Parts: sequence; structure tokens; C-alpha cells
Amino acid sequence: MNNRYRRNPRARAARLRLISELRDRRERVVAPFKRGIFLVPVTITSLGLLAGFYSLISSINGHFVRAAVMIAFAFICDGLDGRVARLSRTSSPFGVEYDSLTDVVAFGVAPAVLAYTWALKPLRLVGVIIAGLYVVFAAFRLARFNVQTGSVDKRRFVGLPVPGAAAMIAGLVFAYHYFYLDAPQMLVAVIAPLTAALGILMISRVPYPSFKSIDFYHRAPLAVTATVMVVLTCLVAVPQVTACVLATAYVLSGPFLMLAGEQMTAKMPVLRPSEPVAQKARETSPLSSQQG
Repeated sequence: MNNRYRRNPRARAARLRLISELRDRRERVVAPFKRGIFLVPVTITSLGLLAGFYSLISSINGHFVRAAVMIAFAFICDGLDGRVARLSRTSSPFGVEYDSLTDVVAFGVAPAVLAYTWALKPLRLVGVIIAGLYVVFAAFRLARFNVQTGSVDKRRFVGLPVPGAAAMIAGLVFAYHYFYLDAPQMLVAVIAPLTAALGILMISRVPYPSFKSIDFYHRAPLAVTATVMVVLTCLVAVPQVTACVLATAYVLSGPFLMLAGEQMTAKMPVLRPSEPVAQKARETSPLSSQQG
């Protein structure tokens, strides 16, 4: 065996190159785990996952407001983990995959179960189908986001982000109980088509604003600063109604951008047969929130 490589310099060079590539790949995977601070973003992501799980338990037990609060908490965790990972330079392929799995539970399964137990249960099989399709579309949306990362405009999302759809359902729960409404028939008539519409928007090509490019370390116009202060004040004074209004405004912002003539032209990346899709997404994607 050794004589073969000695007689064939090309085979020996190819073998050394393969060993070097394997070492480089191992280093890219193992290096993030050697940093102690890597624990911080993973812990935040785990808290979001546990919040999604507790939201499921609360929905099953009929505690709908608590379930919505847990989704809101997961939403905050989803926004923090990516920023912490980027600031601490602890982004990794593991973080990307873990964040996506967390989003499926916290913003896919949990809102669907909340919508079903809260409003869609009287529809029986139809309600199960609507909630089930919501989960499937949320998973499709997250998978597409991971594949398309790095090939679309960072200022825009392709389709409604999964956390935005979950925030819409949670916001409606907040508003419904804040105003002490008691209209089961109206609730079914509103939530059934809305849940279906949110699922369709997630897998659509409707452009949605992305706030990842916002720089919090530079001066902002006075109007923007005033708007942020008003929103924060409303969140403190009437958080339930404000959350519903903000979620509704964001869901409607996508169709508004499309009507204004903005279109998403990003396509699924074309990869060589030997290049895994997940590897391509990881090479162009830091640990980031939806996710997607």
C-alpha cells in the first residue's frame, strides 16, 4: 500500500489533500464547542424551545392566555439568540440547525395547537386539517429559509416569517381576552380562514421586511425615535392590544409591499451533486433567528 503511493505521486497528493480537507471540516465543527460562551446562545434557544413546549401544555389544559404568553416569550428568545451568537462570535452549524428545530416547535406546532384548542375544535376534522397544514407550511418555510440564506436580499424575507405568523395568533388571543369577548361562532369564522391564510403566506413569495440590517449603534431620525418610544409606551400600558396591532401590521406589510410593486426573485440554489444542501446553507448562514 505504501509502495503504491510512493510510486504514484498524484495518488499520494490526493490522499494528503483529502486528509487536509477532513481536518478542516472537523475543525469547523469542533471549534465552536471549544468556546465557553457558546453555551449562552444555545441556552437562550433552549429557553425558547421550553417555552414552546409549555405553550403546548397550556393549550391542552385550556390556559390559552398563558399559551400565548409562552409563544411571546419564545419570540423574544428567538430574537436574542442570533444577536448574542453574532456579537460573541459563537455562530455554528449546530446553532443553525438547533434554532430551526426550536422554531418548528415554538412557532409551528405550538401556535397550531393553540389555534385548534382555542377556536378550531368545533370544526372537528376540518379544524385538525387546518392546524395540521399550518404546521407543515411552517416546516416548509423554515426549510426554504435555511436553503435560501445568502441568496436573497437581507432587507427582505421571502414569505411570512414563521415567528410573525405565530405572533399573529398569540396577539389575537391577547386581544380577545383583553376585551372579554364571548363569541364562539365569530371566533371560529375568523380564526379558521386566518390560520389557513397565515400558512399560505408562509410558503408564498410575498416580500416581508427584515429587521436584521438595523444598526442600533448609529443615530436614527427623530421621527423613527419618536415612533419607537410611542410603541414601547403602548407595550407597557396595553401590551395585549399593542402586540395584536403590531402583529397585524407586520402580516399586512407583505401584501402592501407586493401591491407597491416589490417582488422576490430569489431561487433555490443550484448545488453540485457532491455538495450537500445543508452544508451550502451553513457556509453562508450564521446563527440567526426566523426564523425564518
